[in-house]
Amino acid sequence: MTRNNWTLEEIRDLYNRPVLDLVFEAATVHRKFHDSSEVQVCTLLSIKTGGCPEDCAYCPQAARYNTGVEVKALMEKEEVLEFAKKAKEAGSTRFCMGAAWREVRNNRDFDKVLEMVKEVNALDLEVCCTLGMLTEEQAKRLADAGLFAYNHNLDTSAEFYGEIISTRTYQDRLKTLENVRKSGVTVCCGGIIGLGETHEDRIQMLHTLANLRQHPESVPINSLVRVKGTPLENMNSIDTWDMVRMIATARIVMPNAMVRLSAGRMQMTIAEQALCFLAGANSIFAGDRLLTTPNPSFAEDMSMFQTLGLKPRSAFKSRELAEDCHNVV
Repeated sequence: MTRNNWTLEEIRDLYNRPVLDLVFEAATVHRKFHDSSEVQVCTLLSIKTGGCPEDCAYCPQAARYNTGVEVKALMEKEEVLEFAKKAKEAGSTRFCMGAAWREVRNNRDFDKVLEMVKEVNALDLEVCCTLGMLTEEQAKRLADAGLFAYNHNLDTSAEFYGEIISTRTYQDRLKTLENVRKSGVTVCCGGIIGLGETHEDRIQMLHTLANLRQHPESVPINSLVRVKGTPLENMNSIDTWDMVRMIATARIVMPNAMVRLSAGRMQMTIAEQALCFLAGANSIFAGDRLLTTPNPSFAEDMSMFQTLGLKPRSAFKSRELAEDCHNVV
């Protein structure tokens, strides 16, 4: 049974357990709900880069920061499809398209994105988008086009959020998640550690996610990638054990979710990543770049999979499992 009524104290107690005990429990939960030898391989492509009007303190795509990111208009559909095909050939089963927008607008660019969603979906890939804030009607249009998942991270706790972003509110983010959920599209929502937040902020963010009416189907846990020119360029790097604690706690309180070991893997050894997989991570982004920041290559990840005895998870497995359960009932 999954729960949506976790107390802060319960999550705090989990998070603060001796780390080996925490990892053992998370690994046990992971094996009850998932095939521990499978990892979902996702690819993230920036289809519209830079020039964002928001002030997210970690983001190299914010127009107000001088980070050297070149502003690029929305890519053409044919170019995006070539990337999607190459990602599938390399082993990805989910293809995520990101646009540096504050919010989706009902214009020709959105119409083009809807066409991209239709075409990528036809490749038998799980299609994900991260485009900023969405209305209920826009979420429905994406669903009708074949969108499988929508990413919209909370980033951090409600209490610390204002220290990182002022151009939209925490409630704005929750409203977008609600609109996505109403459309029937699956939710991808997690956060970033290493922003200067406290352990309590991390616990509170997990509490918010675990107490949503329905848990996100995907929960990305990111480690801050420090980019020169952003307000957070001089932040200290986080300890691997902090990432392990976050993943393990997320796995226990949201057992059905795909917990994604996301940004920050470039700084991690294979042994450190293996600890994260043991703690319940079962999804990664593969490919040379995450939007505008470096990421391990497909070849490096496939070599790691071979070393650790892991295999890529098939596309649409969550839908197939749900259908099987429905047929049994």
